[in-house]
Amino acid sequence: MKGYAGKLLRVNLSDGKISKEEIPESMEREFLGGRGFAIKLLWDEVKKVDPLSEKNKIIFSTGPLSGQLLPSSGKMVIASKSPLTGGYGDGNIGTMASVHLRKAGYDVLLVEGKSEKPCYLFIEDERAEILDASELWGKNTFESQDLLEKRHGKNSGILLIGPSGENLIRISTVLSQRGRAGGRPGMGAVMGSKNLKAVVLRGTGSIPNFDDEKLKEYAKKAYEEIKGKAAYPFWMRQGTMQVFEWCNENNCLPTYNFREGVFEFSKEMDGYVLEKLEVDRKGCPMCNMQCGHIVKDIKGERAELDYENVGMLGPNLGMKTLAEVALLNRMADEWGLDAISLGSCIGFLMEASEKGLIKERISWGDFEGTQRLIREIGMGEGVGALMTKGVKSASEEMGKDSHRWAMHVKGLEVSAYNCHACPGMALAYGTSPIGAHHKDAWVIAWEVATDRFSYNKEKVEKVVEFQRIRGGFFESATVCRLPWVEVSFGLDWYPKFLEAITGYHRDWEELYRIGDRIYALIRAYWKREIPAFDRSWDYPPGRWFEEAPSQGKLKGIKVDREKYDQMLSWYYEIRGWDQNGIPSKETLNRLGLGEVSKEISL
Repeated sequence: MKGYAGKLLRVNLSDGKISKEEIPESMEREFLGGRGFAIKLLWDEVKKVDPLSEKNKIIFSTGPLSGQLLPSSGKMVIASKSPLTGGYGDGNIGTMASVHLRKAGYDVLLVEGKSEKPCYLFIEDERAEILDASELWGKNTFESQDLLEKRHGKNSGILLIGPSGENLIRISTVLSQRGRAGGRPGMGAVMGSKNLKAVVLRGTGSIPNFDDEKLKEYAKKAYEEIKGKAAYPFWMRQGTMQVFEWCNENNCLPTYNFREGVFEFSKEMDGYVLEKLEVDRKGCPMCNMQCGHIVKDIKGERAELDYENVGMLGPNLGMKTLAEVALLNRMADEWGLDAISLGSCIGFLMEASEKGLIKERISWGDFEGTQRLIREIGMGEGVGALMTKGVKSASEEMGKDSHRWAMHVKGLEVSAYNCHACPGMALAYGTSPIGAHHKDAWVIAWEVATDRFSYNKEKVEKVVEFQRIRGGFFESATVCRLPWVEVSFGLDWYPKFLEAITGYHRDWEELYRIGDRIYALIRAYWKREIPAFDRSWDYPPGRWFEEAPSQGKLKGIKVDREKYDQMLSWYYEIRGWDQNGIPSKETLNRLGLGEVSKEISL
């Protein structure tokens, strides 16, 4: 099919074999790309393995929109069996690596095996090599980025891990371009387990599209439409940080390990403070609404901020200024730690200290102590060793009812939205295919604007709709969702883009069907890899059911467990899954996944 290279590059680090493989056109039609390709490959090739063993595989996957001269198309998906959750794990990342992989002539890079010594991959068009990374091992992500740019060119696409990934810390992520990150469920640890420090990509070719002239026409109009949107100027001023003030006003801000929804120091770190501290801005390739706001941290160093990281390292820990948070965020990026999970892990330790469950004393807002904890977590030392496998594992080791305030779903820490009074967003977290992440269905703004306290079926339908668009289409196309989400760029553009690229018309009904196929296969993967996987895995943290906030206009409100349970049942019904959350044989057959049922005992 046009618009695809139709090629997968397979690299085996154990024996050094590098090979090119054809991607079947049926896979392009049925799974689109990105996340779709990733789950199909993992289902076929990664079965019942230890996620940190050489038998696991890590997949760098693009879609037909990746690398195109279209708004915000510089994305790729990084996926593997997750060492943090034990199930399917992925994350998207905006990076020049996406563009270069496509221009080098590949849709997917798949890495398997394990190198005997630290290595990195260098791929330039037809050339692919496994090179020595001894000089890079132990260095942070910024230092490593600089060295690789000097060696291979500043414009190279570079994906790499920091010391935490090398140390197999399971909240480690993959970094690019000094602050771009992707792969929250431990993709950095998977690279580390393979002694793979980095992937460097350079491509000089072009993507074989169906109608380049039509695509150029669409692109010109699309870029103009985005810049003309009413929300565009404010977005350019604050980016995702505009959400900070909104969350505080609506009692959704993660505060003191999600205990509260409002923060007394919110005015010291909201989007208006960001504007005052900003010294630069950057974005992904082909983006005209850059979300990367660069500020000077408390030590005068550059740090890239967005809302999620600020929410989790700021109010969630009781920090008092944005400049402090910026330093913590830069440290997370340098170490290669996921800032969201890191904020949750440190918040858990602060609460454990407050409750006397650990001997170490670290109080809310302890800036110096938090820096020490980041280093300890990155090294797996001291009290930080407790967090090497995330908050779920830490709570199981600690006991004493700490599981009630371990903020995760399926082992992945909750991102920065407190849902005591948002049952729809709680359901979105509960049913996210990778664990508690907002990217699949950020339904909270719609929920607050309509009827945030209801538990009706309409709300469940909205969660499924958003998952189909965000987690199904955008994660597989693969392109950024922010133009649609933040400035109301029209969804009707995307089938047009796809048709100009592939020559094949897909309406939204078909794109929804592709999304449903991907979600069903991910769900089946969880069941195959974790036989005990059932309905109980789809509930948000106990804190939202059991402990109401004591501050703010919505104090005293919490999620009703019985009503949430009804919403979850409706969710399964809409999806065509049984009441344990497993796709039925009929649903799998309808989605063309009939063979899958044999492996999950249906």
